[in-house]
Amino acid sequence: MPTRPIQLRRPRIAPDLAHRLPPGQFPTQRWPVLHHGSVPHFDEDTWDFWVFGEVERPFRCNWTEFQALPRITVNADMHCVTRWTTFDNEWEGVAAAEIAGRSGVKRDANVVVFHAENDYTANIPIDVFLGSDVVLAMTHNGAPLTPEHGAPLRALVPSRYAWKSAKWLRGIEFLVDDRPGFWENYGYHNNADPWMEERFAD
Repeated sequence: MPTRPIQLRRPRIAPDLAHRLPPGQFPTQRWPVLHHGSVPHFDEDTWDFWVFGEVERPFRCNWTEFQALPRITVNADMHCVTRWTTFDNEWEGVAAAEIAGRSGVKRDANVVVFHAENDYTANIPIDVFLGSDVVLAMTHNGAPLTPEHGAPLRALVPSRYAWKSAKWLRGIEFLVDDRPGFWENYGYHNNADPWMEERFAD
């Protein structure tokens, strides 16, 4: 006896949020945990953060010094390449523009590479990095980041799929020429714009 095909229901989305959902995405109230490698141990006494490459003033700071940098709060959605989207996340941390200003980025710098634990890297164009909503985040929705979500520090690049928002951030490198990051070397799209559905390289 033939059976009826199963009808899969798409999650409902409020009309006022529909324009904020990129193609191919679905909304979720959860914040799924996805990353490469194991969750690293954070040792406040040995943790450091480096800014280097095409800059006039490379610098290094420890966790206490980093926490003392000026902070901003950003409200931004997050879009994962695995197709979930979370709306209205509140992030607090150091503005990307603050890092660029302190280090004196050279005019010929075109690319930023995030360096994180587990040898993870992610690359973005410098004009994306300097967006007003890009932040090196320490808190999410008013609470410190959990280890699974990148504590003590992660990048947040709302205009790109979430793999560009590197967890467990330890450094930022400014480059003249592009250098593909971890997932880009495994066939993911170099630009990763969710509105263009740039999930994978051609």
